[in-house]
Amino acid sequence: MNKSSEKPKRPDELGGGKGDYECPQCKDTEFLFYRDERGYEFARPCECRERKAWKRRFKQALIPDEFVHANFENFKRVTKYQQSMYDVTLEYMNEFKKENGEKVIARHNLGFIAVVGEQRLRELPAGKRAEMKQMHNNFGVGKTHLQIALAKRLIKDGFNVLVVSDVAFMDELIQAKMMNDEGETLNQLLYGAINADVLVWDDIGKAKWSEAKEALYYQIINERYRKQKPIVFNSNEDRGTLSEKIGYAAASRLLGQCGSYLLEVEGEDFRLKGA
Repeated sequence: MNKSSEKPKRPDELGGGKGDYECPQCKDTEFLFYRDERGYEFARPCECRERKAWKRRFKQALIPDEFVHANFENFKRVTKYQQSMYDVTLEYMNEFKKENGEKVIARHNLGFIAVVGEQRLRELPAGKRAEMKQMHNNFGVGKTHLQIALAKRLIKDGFNVLVVSDVAFMDELIQAKMMNDEGETLNQLLYGAINADVLVWDDIGKAKWSEAKEALYYQIINERYRKQKPIVFNSNEDRGTLSEKIGYAAASRLLGQCGSYLLEVEGEDFRLKGA
């Protein structure tokens, strides 16, 4: 027979022992093939399909290595504000559902911000700054841990989540903006941030301000606001200083879409305590 006329084989018909596959049952096709009594072939998903889909979503989420093990079970609730953060996050998670196979996504944002922002503390005289920092600390209180725990639970439930860290993300966007590729890289980054089911934005407002960054903040936040797609965010800035760092129009949409899911938190730095 002429080689070009040979019928191509399905992946499950190719050779190889059981040790060559992650799932020997479906041979990594994620489907099991059957024939009925009339000889018609049909397929149904293998039990490994959802597990592999979860792994792909987890990998695509870009969860920082230091928070890979963060979950609700190991979130410490030793203070009143930590309990409040925990309770409001679980309440927020209930806004995400699956009904008749369709994803129902929360229409609100979830935000943890400072009572007294980092920018405001920096503007104080050195002597006063240390005193105010001790009174109004917002670092190491568990904001990121809890929101990554939420992200992981949503990923497991089938939602597409993207996690970004403010400084690295904004630098990446600015570099992409300057690339000579007709905007292809920038558009890919923006598409992911705008269209993910949930965008988790860690430490928003941390990046050094520039007019170009303010325009990018507005573009992403406004598009998600327009599409009613939620942003889960935390910041070491307060309402006023966050508006200065990301722009008043972007901050208005970001904070305004939170409703009752915006908490101003401060307390002991548990990272320093652990150290």
